[in-house]
Amino acid sequence: MATDMGALARQAVRAGWRLVNPGSIKGKILTVFSAAFLSIMALSALNLWNIGTLKERLLLSERYDDLLNDILEARRFEKNFFIYGDRQSLQESKEYLDRIDALAAGLSPDLTRLVGRESFTAFVGKLADYRATMERLGAGNGNSPDRLRSLGKQLTGEADRFREIKRARIHAAILRISALPFAFLLIFLALMLPVVLLISRGLLRPLNVITGTTRAVGRGDFSPIHYDGVRLEEISGLIEAFNRMARELEIHQEDLIQARKIAAIGTFTAGIAHELNNPINNIVLTADSLKEELEGTTEAENMEMLADILTQAERAAGIVKNLLDFSRTEKPVFSELAPERIVASSVDLVKNQFKTVGMQFETSIVPGLPPICGNLANLQQVFTNLLLNAIQASPQGETILLRVEHADRPGFLSFAVQDHGKGIPEEIQHKIFEPFFTTKEVGKGTGLGLAVSYSIVKRHGGTLAVHSEPGCGATFTVLLPHVARNSCNDLPWGSV
Repeated sequence: MATDMGALARQAVRAGWRLVNPGSIKGKILTVFSAAFLSIMALSALNLWNIGTLKERLLLSERYDDLLNDILEARRFEKNFFIYGDRQSLQESKEYLDRIDALAAGLSPDLTRLVGRESFTAFVGKLADYRATMERLGAGNGNSPDRLRSLGKQLTGEADRFREIKRARIHAAILRISALPFAFLLIFLALMLPVVLLISRGLLRPLNVITGTTRAVGRGDFSPIHYDGVRLEEISGLIEAFNRMARELEIHQEDLIQARKIAAIGTFTAGIAHELNNPINNIVLTADSLKEELEGTTEAENMEMLADILTQAERAAGIVKNLLDFSRTEKPVFSELAPERIVASSVDLVKNQFKTVGMQFETSIVPGLPPICGNLANLQQVFTNLLLNAIQASPQGETILLRVEHADRPGFLSFAVQDHGKGIPEEIQHKIFEPFFTTKEVGKGTGLGLAVSYSIVKRHGGTLAVHSEPGCGATFTVLLPHVARNSCNDLPWGSV
């Protein structure tokens, strides 16, 4: 029974070991508890064997007691014969001698192991000699009762010695069984030591390191975790994930700074734009009225100056409008918009520009794309800015491409505008979304188009990024979340 249980236990351990990596926490725990299980099974089997052996020895001990008692009974009838001359006592003594012979024959294997074959043979010889001497005395052929008494005394002493040796063996077995609980305790302590070391070195120590590094991240230090201690599989995975997160946070730190700068500038420019808007409108109205009154009555040079005033005032009004769009914080009305509709409506606004400069325009839209949640006017402004920038960056005769497809990021659609210009140097790519930053000539750009587009895309829960290599053009990619599984109002940026 114990052997079968041990075989089943080993099979279970081998099966679990194949399923669990020994370098993981689960593997270490499985190893410790498997060792504990096998040790307990072995000790339990040993305990069962000791108990079974003790039971057999106790039963045999009773037969040793019977052997001694039967010898004493035979000697009692022997004394009756000598004292009273009762030959019937000799007959009854022979019956006990027969029982003694049977007990000796039954105990012969155990007695041989207990006292040796020579001692057992000598005991059997003395028993036979005792029987023969008694028979001679009973027949009147013997006249030496001292011989019978001497043999009886020797048999009694031998039987008592056998019984004492057997009792000593039983006491030794009891002591062994009594020591088993202490063995269980030692094994438990021995197995708990690696568990404590596993928890302290493999779990608590690296977790303390991760805790300290997390606090450092909160202070703006994105240094990765360097841990040279015990690296369990789960802890290694946690450290690697944390280091990846730290790297991503460090990479996107510029985006966070950019967002903060945009928020600060937006608050600042909102007040200025509102203050400038009214006087600029008054300038435009006054200049326009003066132009109408003086038209045909003044010199061409004066009319040209009035036209220049109107042009510059309208340009200033456009800058103020961009500032207001950039700093606007109210929530626009969002609705579900098909990607095809966004692209078509945006292209309609700039198609004349393509004809004027002699450029081609192509769209590539994956069929069956889900809708997005957004404000059409805002998104038109984004894609109009991107398309106009692409026109201005590309040489005449090139083709501008707008691709719409599922993004690598789950739950998002990708809108990519690709031009064939000179590209954007890598050292300034992180600046192009900053307000008032422009690479165009003085007077040809305000530096607000990409900043406004960046702000609009952020309000839609998306991202705006650029990829460019010198001499290979630039690709501006807008990622917008789609609403394949949710209604527009269920999204945090889509509520009205």
